[in-house]
Amino acid sequence: MPTNKNAITRYKYLDDLLSDRHHYYDIHDLVEKCNEKLSYNGFPEVTQRCIEKDINYLEYAPFYADIERFRKNGKSCIRYANPSFSIFTKEMSDEELSLLREVLNTLGQFEGLDHFTWLDNFKIGLGLHEGKKIISFSTNPYLRNSSLLGELFDIISNEQTINLKYHKFGDSNIYEVVVYPYQLKQYNDRWYLLCAPEDNVNKILDFALDRIEAAIPIPERKYVKCKIDLEEHFENIIGVTLYTDRPLEKITLWVSDREAPYIETKPIHPSQKLLGGQQGEELQRKYSTLKNGKFFEIECIENYELIRELCSYGKELIVLSPQEIRQQVYERISGMMLAYDKVNFESE
Repeated sequence: MPTNKNAITRYKYLDDLLSDRHHYYDIHDLVEKCNEKLSYNGFPEVTQRCIEKDINYLEYAPFYADIERFRKNGKSCIRYANPSFSIFTKEMSDEELSLLREVLNTLGQFEGLDHFTWLDNFKIGLGLHEGKKIISFSTNPYLRNSSLLGELFDIISNEQTINLKYHKFGDSNIYEVVVYPYQLKQYNDRWYLLCAPEDNVNKILDFALDRIEAAIPIPERKYVKCKIDLEEHFENIIGVTLYTDRPLEKITLWVSDREAPYIETKPIHPSQKLLGGQQGEELQRKYSTLKNGKFFEIECIENYELIRELCSYGKELIVLSPQEIRQQVYERISGMMLAYDKVNFESE
């Protein structure tokens, strides 16, 4: 079942309209009636394509609505084959109820976000009681602008073009850009909006939610769907910052025996592989001073998140190559040591 508040609201309106035996509605009528109700209740209007997708969704699991299409008064009409059918009265099996409860409880971890408070009422309406939490996510309740998460969720679901107002770190100026929002991505307990600017749909931008001042829908601007496979777009980086002008690097690492089991079971990047056998022996001869450790290789495009991740392992991880990335890690660690040296701890 969709988790979008607007989608469930539309389904309720469509459910009433498709049960109506006093009127004959075609797709244009259904769009008009739904938009009237949505607008009256403070929701954004939707396109015919959106309503067509909703109706198609109702015909499959978990609803299995029997929808008939027929000609009447020169129109292609749509309605439930059985006027007494309703998606909200269909009984669910114990297995379906259990699955739905777990899905809603998992989504319920967004409690406190304005646009997700409807989940509690939805669970009450379905007679679903709180169960024990089986899945738990790491969240930051103090993250600035976290309420935007629900708002942007609705905007993306409804495929709306927006005027995005944002600021940069260390810059109080407010900037504006018209974008097509595509996805919300979490990295390191921070949420990012992935989108394309109106003037270049082949470019993906990312904006941290805590830097967004406002996201204002522009109904009169046509929405352009994403032309890029976002999973593939981010597969060669750590985090969200992608520099398209930087090459894919093969990065060789030495990791101590103490840290190696953690890195083997939680790879730094999906491309990670253990360099054993002859290759491992050659590296051991080349770096003979490195004892009690293993050699790994990852393939990534260099960015800020990669350098920060490599530094986070301290002395347990050493970058062997390429030289440019090794130098960045060295300078970051040297700068940290210098900062500590400048502090007068003797006064404590």
